[in-house]
Amino acid sequence: MNEGHEEPPKLPIRERSSRPGTGRHRRPLPANLPPDAPALVLAVPGKAEEVAAEVAAIVRLDNPQIDLRLVSLGDGGADLTQEFTTIAAERPSDGPAAVVVPLVTGPHPRVLRAVRDAVRQSEAAVKITEPLGPHPLLAEALHVRLSEAGLARADRMRLFNVTSPVDGIIVATAGGDEAARGADATAVLLAARLTLPVVPAALDGVPTVRDAAERLRKIGANRLAMVPYVIGPETDQERITAAAEAIGAGCAAALGAHEAVARMVCVRYGATFGGFEDFDDLAE
Repeated sequence: MNEGHEEPPKLPIRERSSRPGTGRHRRPLPANLPPDAPALVLAVPGKAEEVAAEVAAIVRLDNPQIDLRLVSLGDGGADLTQEFTTIAAERPSDGPAAVVVPLVTGPHPRVLRAVRDAVRQSEAAVKITEPLGPHPLLAEALHVRLSEAGLARADRMRLFNVTSPVDGIIVATAGGDEAARGADATAVLLAARLTLPVVPAALDGVPTVRDAAERLRKIGANRLAMVPYVIGPETDQERITAAAEAIGAGCAAALGAHEAVARMVCVRYGATFGGFEDFDDLAE
């Protein structure tokens, strides 16, 4: 009827913002690191096995600008000392030549002692970061591992608990008594997500996993699950399995190369740059 048919108006195209991201999608590192940015050294307890290599691969994929070195502490730290010495020779600078991120979720005296000894012996300018946890991102990752094992139910969008097949959770650490104490905050974060009692325990210290199970049973929690608050190289998988079986608890997988682990590596490294210290909003 109308020969002069008009085209409908086109919707405006939304351009990608040039500002740094915020909230959950905020980058934990500057988009462009300075040319003399320190190397990122991942210090791995034991052997630099497949899990550690996967974590490093994720970090490199998301942040190709980082000079990342993966170093094992399996030899008592000799390789780490040599790596620091090499980096210092390659990067003569007034600032730190390297930032070393221990690949552990919490306090681990043996690992931290080996890193400090390596720094001292190399005489290189090196910054040592905090462990990866505690952080809400890691509590979320523990929830994911529990739900993957059928030990916690979660909705598809936010991973909030709906109903649970268990009524008590043990967060099992490696690193002795200090590691168990350091997991208190993570236990609280996980309990808030699951609305269940959650207590920490040490696979190699006190309170033991059995101590934690008795504590939960005293408050009426009898269907127990254990989730290893470890990445993998810190302890032997057989020890984790045996600890869960000894108390009749279901057991989730270790954190492994979960995205949250790689992201926290970047968070710890990024905190050495001005303006990239506060990442609490990454979890929500």
